[in-house]
Amino acid sequence: MKHTISVLVENKAGVLARIAGLFSARGFNIDSLAVGETQDPSISRMTIVVKGDNAVVEQVCKQLNKLIDVIKVQDFMGKDFVGRELILVKVSVDGKTRHEVLQIVEIFRAKIIDIKTKSMTIEVTGNDLKVNAIFDMLRPFGIKELSRTGRIAIARG
Repeated sequence: MKHTISVLVENKAGVLARIAGLFSARGFNIDSLAVGETQDPSISRMTIVVKGDNAVVEQVCKQLNKLIDVIKVQDFMGKDFVGRELILVKVSVDGKTRHEVLQIVEIFRAKIIDIKTKSMTIEVTGNDLKVNAIFDMLRPFGIKELSRTGRIAIARG
């Protein structure tokens, strides 16, 4: 199962390495990791997406809570949260395909952020389903380059 874990940490050097090391030491591959300051610049939020058994991920969360610089750990599995991802995707286009790509972008409420003669760069923000759906629609045109932020998430309410 995919788990989205939110970790509030003190914004200090080495915290990211210690947390990533904890996952690595237990044989977990991190699917995505996004880190950024919160409204308080001394605190950062890490959003970590991992696949794993509920019991094992629960143990990792308990071990995360024991780290000195960790303020709060929350596994969103089974909880109500809002999650988004940002992708930038550069797609091959020509005179014939440009209109089709523009239609796809419009349908998914994405944005064109750069246009060249033979390519378009598109910004897509949304949940996993939306991001993966537009990526699948754009793939036949030829993906030249792709950059993903990974999921960021916050509890609802």
